[in-house]
Amino acid sequence: MYQDLRVFSGNAHTALARAICDYLEMPLGECDVFEFSNENIFVRFCENIRERDVFLVQPIASPVNTRLMELFIMIDAAKRASAGRITAVVPYYAYGRSDKKDQPRVPVTARLIANFLETAGAGRLLTIDLHAGQIQGFFNIPVDELTALAILAKYFQEKGLRDPVVVATDVGDSKRARDMADRLRAPLAIVEKRRIGNDERVEAVNIIGDVAGRTALIVDDEVDTGGTLVATAEIVLQQGAKDIYASCTHPVLSGDAVQKLEQAPIKELVTTDTIPLTLDKHLPKFTVLSVAPLLGEAIRRIHTGQSVGALFNGY
Repeated sequence: MYQDLRVFSGNAHTALARAICDYLEMPLGECDVFEFSNENIFVRFCENIRERDVFLVQPIASPVNTRLMELFIMIDAAKRASAGRITAVVPYYAYGRSDKKDQPRVPVTARLIANFLETAGAGRLLTIDLHAGQIQGFFNIPVDELTALAILAKYFQEKGLRDPVVVATDVGDSKRARDMADRLRAPLAIVEKRRIGNDERVEAVNIIGDVAGRTALIVDDEVDTGGTLVATAEIVLQQGAKDIYASCTHPVLSGDAVQKLEQAPIKELVTTDTIPLTLDKHLPKFTVLSVAPLLGEAIRRIHTGQSVGALFNGY
């Protein structure tokens, strides 16, 4: 049986790892993770982890490939230090959009990352709101996928949106939006969008549902370049929505996303801290909710052998 619980962090999001440990009322484990001048990454655990239940917190945030290598090397170092079990805590799973071959001669990188994590020595994955549910099936190890939907929904319930309608950014994301609509007891509208090639441009072409005179809440799993969210907001505004709010779990905000959102007709974007939101990516209209208690409770349940699924009965 695994012995004491240990939580360590790479360089991707130490603030989240510390908040998780605050919830668990334990110190963050000591671990050196740095890059030599030749760009080779070095990892050393500064305490005994033999037969310990080790959790490594590392969202795959910018710079994505560096953070990935840090995680792989941390897992390998923990395995070679005889850790009892190694759980990769990856709040944001990058490369998740490439979950199938939708064009000729392209990779399925979501599966490739899963293979890397297993080969490195991870015995379990803990994550939040994967881009596609089938990514769980890419793993041959247990995967616990949490959702931040309840945290986001509670915020809007307490905010008391007037005459709300929940808007899905596309048909593929309609289930997530439907769950939010059920929690808010609001109707659902779905935007039909068209992605233009591989250059990250998006065009919203139609909307199914009535948003006229209502407060629209746009729901998505992540905001990357902001193109989808802005296009959705614009078509919702054209269809007569009174006020527009938005929510997402993962604030990737790459490229000029912040500038796009600053000019977009969105009153507030509510997101979580699965990815660190640096000062240069923060606007007054952004509200960030913490997933640390959610991850902390899941870690506690995994360590003690309790049901993680039962966790959502309280949300």
